[in-house]
Amino acid sequence: MGFRRRTRRRALVAGAVIGHHRASRQADQQADEEQAQYAPPPADPVDQIEHLAQLHASGALTDEEFTAAKAQAIGS
Repeated sequence: MGFRRRTRRRALVAGAVIGHHRASRQADQQADEEQAQYAPPPADPVDQIEHLAQLHASGALTDEEFTAAKAQAIGS
């Protein structure tokens, strides 16, 4: 009986380690995806304005925020 108990215990521990490894790897992948999703806006003013226009069209920016950000991108 001792052999079976040790074998079960080893299998349980190994399963827990593998599960933890998979979970941490999935968390790393999600973090990479989120980081890529929230990339900084482009440095070129034309690209910045296009990016702002997309945000404004999606509803993420109000009219006032869009106008202020556009003026800042242009440099006025």
